[in-house]
Amino acid sequence: MKRILIKGADVVTLDEAGTVLRNTDLLIEDKRIAQIGQLPPDTQADEIIDAAGKVVLPGFFNAHCHAPMTFERGWAEDLPFPRWLNEKIWVAESALMPDDVYWGAALAACEMIRSGTVAFNDHYFYMDRVAQVVLESGMKALLTWCTFGIGDDKEIGPGAATQLAFSRDWQGAGDGRIHTCLGPHSPYICPPEFLRQVVELAEQYQLPIHLHVAESQEQVVNAQARYGQTPVEQLAALGVFDHPTVAAHCLALTPDDRALLAEKPVTIARTPITYMKLAMPIHVSLTDLQAAGITRVALGSDGPASNAVMDMWDIVRQTVWLEKYQTQNPEAVPGDTALRMATRNGALAMGFAESGVLAAGMTADLMLVDMDRPHLRPRHDLIANLVHAARGADVTHVLVDGQWLMRDRQLLTLDEERILYEAEHRALRMVRQNMNQVREYRG
Repeated sequence: MKRILIKGADVVTLDEAGTVLRNTDLLIEDKRIAQIGQLPPDTQADEIIDAAGKVVLPGFFNAHCHAPMTFERGWAEDLPFPRWLNEKIWVAESALMPDDVYWGAALAACEMIRSGTVAFNDHYFYMDRVAQVVLESGMKALLTWCTFGIGDDKEIGPGAATQLAFSRDWQGAGDGRIHTCLGPHSPYICPPEFLRQVVELAEQYQLPIHLHVAESQEQVVNAQARYGQTPVEQLAALGVFDHPTVAAHCLALTPDDRALLAEKPVTIARTPITYMKLAMPIHVSLTDLQAAGITRVALGSDGPASNAVMDMWDIVRQTVWLEKYQTQNPEAVPGDTALRMATRNGALAMGFAESGVLAAGMTADLMLVDMDRPHLRPRHDLIANLVHAARGADVTHVLVDGQWLMRDRQLLTLDEERILYEAEHRALRMVRQNMNQVREYRG
């Protein structure tokens, strides 16, 4: 049994009481946290980490992303959402190859580990190659192969049947570090009959669902004209929300939509930097969701083509600031609320119920943050410093299932130098090839 002893840290547990333990110890045995508290000086361990001046807290769970889109970082700038999709993203992806997805996801994994993310919820293509990155990196993930259901000539990679089979075949791989779900793109792209097929498969194989929902008021208006229902009402009527679901964005919801979502096993994943960067109106705030009784809200980076970075510290901070500004309420999203959205809420949405909180018996998925940095002093309020000032570069150690992915800022599971080279080379090649628009966004 491997034992790791982390000594003398400040521990932000993110438990229900918001417990913060000062100058304390944390003992890990194999995959789990064995003890938290002042341990005897003669406590034996295979490895002892002197964590004086550091904070230990749960690792981040990125609840909605398109990790391989690191290849399109900086490729589609200064465009409104419809043009961003039609003129750039869906065009570039027509030239996407499986190896591109592997190296793009590997680049994202380096970035995520370096900034304290231990797991990610990925919705993209050639997902078997992303799964390979998860296996090699030591991270955890909820993975789905994005499907459109409008004809195999519009899919990326094999046809929809093969893509859906990925979710069945890879469930539980990597000693349980890989979870899978079904990934129809959205109700504005996927026909109702295809969504019904997805619901049938979710029932048959007991799989959750991950899709984009109500990204704009235009989508709501068009859905009402086309189907006589909002996107949320349509998905509920089709049975999608009868299964655990991650509904990305949900920026335009009616009061009835909110009441419906509050009753269903749905987690809303918000990606605030994308909304600001693409100037997407937010018609329903986090405060509105809370008032409607919606407590399952998690945070994600979205794809680097829209967000630019996968550093969850940026997402936490911008979530808080955007909500305060939008609602004109400086008390909105107080204290460690956003940290919980980025850790425990994401872990639950992704099916990792024993992660996201530091407590005896919980899985050792955590990070260490160096607080001896100029921008993190003075320490009037430890939580405030983490939420409003911490950066990915402050993370020194990352542990998943009791295994080091990064120690003293050195990546241990990935060949970062080669990944940087391959990703740069292949991304430039991809956008120089003949590209075609394979589908059209019409909301």
